[in-house]
Amino acid sequence: MPEIRGVIPPVITPFTQTGEVAYSALIANLTRWNTTALAGYLILGSNSEFVYLSEQEKIRVLEVAREHIPADKVMIAGTGCEATEATIALTRRAAAIEADFVMVVTPAYYKPQMRPRNLIEHYRRVADASPIPVFLYNVPVFTGVVIDPDTVARLAEHSNIVGMKDSAGNLAVFAAYVRQTPPEFLLFVGSAPVFLPALSLGARGGILALANCAPEACLAIYSLFHEGKMHEAREQQLKLLPAIEAVTRRFGIGGLKVAMDMVGYEGGWPRAPLLPPTDEERQQIRRALEQASLL
Repeated sequence: MPEIRGVIPPVITPFTQTGEVAYSALIANLTRWNTTALAGYLILGSNSEFVYLSEQEKIRVLEVAREHIPADKVMIAGTGCEATEATIALTRRAAAIEADFVMVVTPAYYKPQMRPRNLIEHYRRVADASPIPVFLYNVPVFTGVVIDPDTVARLAEHSNIVGMKDSAGNLAVFAAYVRQTPPEFLLFVGSAPVFLPALSLGARGGILALANCAPEACLAIYSLFHEGKMHEAREQQLKLLPAIEAVTRRFGIGGLKVAMDMVGYEGGWPRAPLLPPTDEERQQIRRALEQASLL
């Protein structure tokens, strides 16, 4: 299993104004990110608008990304679907495309039935069938489903379930994940406002939306922390808060894409029913990037 730690962007999917996937823009972004110290990429995470992609588009995005991700950076493929068998099928396809890991979001449509027993059965079946290692993905802001620490601990016993991205932003629960899983379990934080404190609790790194438009700034927090420069790391975390708040907490994926355009990446358009920010919101995003010294 490849070593994985550091900063990873949950890569956006650029769309044209008429809604087609802009594969050339995706390639341009990967080419630029490849010049940084990013540890790798999450393809088809929440910021990719994966729920709005067809099966064929998902597969093509994975193929294009694989072609442009070098061997020294990991590729994580988001393969979570509502049904277990559909998740297994997409997971096997991602493995055939030579992703290094898959990340599986919690099923959520039948939320009242997504109890620990259901989640354990789902993830174990996926992990049993997956040719490559599996990450859990906890993102209750979108799913309304929380994987509790006891459930994570039980799933971590599976030899092919190797880690989790936790985007809940609850440090008390994150600490429980750390305490109840083995040291080798790869816990990544997915909430940029708590990146530094999560590192202090034992996170291996961050899978951060902000890293799409500000990879070096996110990498600075990680590097300063591991160099023991806690004061500087704290200052960097606090300096980024205006941008973190704007991208994507206030203005969503459309706001993240606008921020990417502003700093020279290829953000493109969101896919309907998501809408791009208004002119006033764009001004607020620009001010937030300026306050964070990203423009």
